Amino acid sequence: MIAKVNSIGLRGIEGYVIGVEADISSGLPQWEIVGLPDVAVKESKERIRSAVKNSSFLMPNKRMVINLAPADIKKEGAYLDLPIAVGILIGSEQLYVPELEDCVFMGELSLDGNLRRIRGALPMAVTAYQKGYKKIFLPEENAKEAAVVEGIEVYGVRDIAALMAHFGGGNKINRTMIDAEKIFETAANYTVDFADVKGQLEAKRALEIAAAGGHNILLIGPPGSGKTMLAQRIPTILPELTFDEALEVTKIHSIAGSLLDGKPMVMQRPFRSPHHTVSAVGLTGGGTNPKPGEISLSHYGVLFLDELPEFRKDALEVLRQPLEDGYVTITRASGTYAYPCNVMLVASMNPCPCGFYGDRTHKCSCNSVQINRYLGKISGPLLDRIDLHIEVPAVPYEELEHKEKGETSSEIKTRVNRAREIQIERYRGTGVYSNSDLTAPLIEKFCGLGPEENALLKEAFESLGLSARAHNRILKVARTIADLDESVEIQAQHLAEAIQYRSLDRKFWQ
Repeated sequence: MIAKVNSIGLRGIEGYVIGVEADISSGLPQWEIVGLPDVAVKESKERIRSAVKNSSFLMPNKRMVINLAPADIKKEGAYLDLPIAVGILIGSEQLYVPELEDCVFMGELSLDGNLRRIRGALPMAVTAYQKGYKKIFLPEENAKEAAVVEGIEVYGVRDIAALMAHFGGGNKINRTMIDAEKIFETAANYTVDFADVKGQLEAKRALEIAAAGGHNILLIGPPGSGKTMLAQRIPTILPELTFDEALEVTKIHSIAGSLLDGKPMVMQRPFRSPHHTVSAVGLTGGGTNPKPGEISLSHYGVLFLDELPEFRKDALEVLRQPLEDGYVTITRASGTYAYPCNVMLVASMNPCPCGFYGDRTHKCSCNSVQINRYLGKISGPLLDRIDLHIEVPAVPYEELEHKEKGETSSEIKTRVNRAREIQIERYRGTGVYSNSDLTAPLIEKFCGLGPEENALLKEAFESLGLSARAHNRILKVARTIADLDESVEIQAQHLAEAIQYRSLDRKFWQ
């Protein structure tokens, strides 16, 4: 007898339907899995055999062939354990599933028949809904995550015995239901606030501009000046995630297996801070079985690279294309995978190996060769992709002792939200939502300059030796500063402030 069971596989963050066909026929006891299974799928034979027997059911002592269609796509992961087991039980007439064609199964089995949590349950559920399936059966631990998707019935399965009872007239598995919109409305709580930062008004201003336009920013200063403290508070002034953005971020974290227990959705903008020993694959994603890297896990959030020159050169250079395009493309023999990475890059660094080059209170112990070698770890093309370069000096003792609190994150966020609203309205229908995403034609259309502003930009372009990319990024930042002032036109003071955020690379990278 042939049984056909539906499941879902993943390629990048998108899913595709897998047809699990189980043919059980007379002949010598033999079990083959075909359809490009990887090692984890091949090993499922022993897991399924033990799980079925330890759940008090019979494993057919016949010839069994399991086909995973489409046969030209490699199948990876242990989530096919459950659909294969269901196919065998149906094919051996131990299980009957009414309206089988409307059901989707996925889950990893343990030897005692229990189901373990899988990665990627949310994008799998999205695909199941899009393909018209009505019910999805998966591990209990993934049920809430999948139930975020409206329009499909989600059933969290504890073990094979519970599934058999559900279809065999015994205890029914309760449908998992959650109000995704209500969960999403829960306010994001932060334990940090910009009011905690003493001094650094110039740096706070630059970070406000970066947040308002989604711009990349580099913080340069001596040790202890507050660079990391400032960076950690950036998410508190970014606009709240929209529901669609939260869904897309959650899909990526679901695939990576980084969703927190009990939280079916990511409800606040990600903040990722990988250690400087991270590899190029760790940053951009990849591996034998490709998975999203840190830049994709930061999607719609902040990727913070502390001590930028300490990162491996190859790891930094692979960021160039993703920062420009907003997605990472990984090509393997098994196929091509694309992961979105619309991130705000925040980097920090010391100006030299000892950290005190240019500092007024400490003497730098580095010679020019050491300084040049240290700064040379950051390439010009990477610097060009960072819109704002801001110096963060050491905080004077008087400011540290100052008792009065500075502006709170909520006060700054109000201005940032207003600037973002202006941008969304201006770019409605263009597919652009912030100034950092402006294309060359849109820059020409929305960042026009008057004669005075043109002369100012020309002088800066020639005196600073700026590239065409830097020219465009200055215009984007100036557009954001004008939006914070709620000015329709980019004025000379907006442009001048934007230019000053590109001058530090000439101070340190001479």
